[in-house]
Amino acid sequence: MLKSRLLLLYLTLLLPVPLMASSTVEGQKLYQRNCVSCHGPDGISMMANAPSFKRGEGLFKSDMALQQHLKNGRNACPSFLGILRDQEMLDVIAYIRTLYP
Repeated sequence: MLKSRLLLLYLTLLLPVPLMASSTVEGQKLYQRNCVSCHGPDGISMMANAPSFKRGEGLFKSDMALQQHLKNGRNACPSFLGILRDQEMLDVIAYIRTLYP
């Protein structure tokens, strides 16, 4: 029992970054500020070629693939590297996943 607790403590101290769950509440705020003009307030795209999240477009990729898209930008979508932190990008991704029924 003591060994397993010590091992858990040791592993916790070795993690380089604390693991945080994504927040859909924070993601919604960031989405409203940065994404709504192209992707619409309900995830229905407002701009040609912008994915419609309400229809699930682009949401069948992993979180890491979507985060890479946010970092690099694509077509009319700008890069958010240096604008949003990694955790904020994951929050936005968590939120847009809620838009697909």
